Amino acid sequence: MSDFLKQFGEDLKTNVPGFIAVSVAEIKSGMSFYSHSVLSDFDPELASAFNLEVVKAKMNAIKALNLHNQEIDNVMITLTSQIHIIDVSDNGEYFIYLAVDSTKANLGMTKSILNKYKKEIAQKL
Repeated sequence: MSDFLKQFGEDLKTNVPGFIAVSVAEIKSGMSFYSHSVLSDFDPELASAFNLEVVKAKMNAIKALNLHNQEIDNVMITLTSQIHIIDVSDNGEYFIYLAVDSTKANLGMTKSILNKYKKEIAQKL
């Protein structure tokens, strides 16, 4: 598992333009399995803890609204100079939190890489 997550982190850092930080966390417990940041003052585990609340709130809204057969694919938050992506695994048990510099990001490439890994995360964690 740790080799897979290390490779995942390196792939994102190398191939995602504007990469700032990433974390992989379990939705049920909030436990972070992997995190990495290129900025010393950006804590991706802390960011994941807050973004877990976003995921749980949306899951509760889906349930309250009786939106049958609806699941969260991803949540994108656009800040002044950053984009934060919360990508939920196919099995709904984990999420990838990714922060990128909005002036350098290529969202198409970023989503493609995240889609590849979120399928593997659901299988390997």
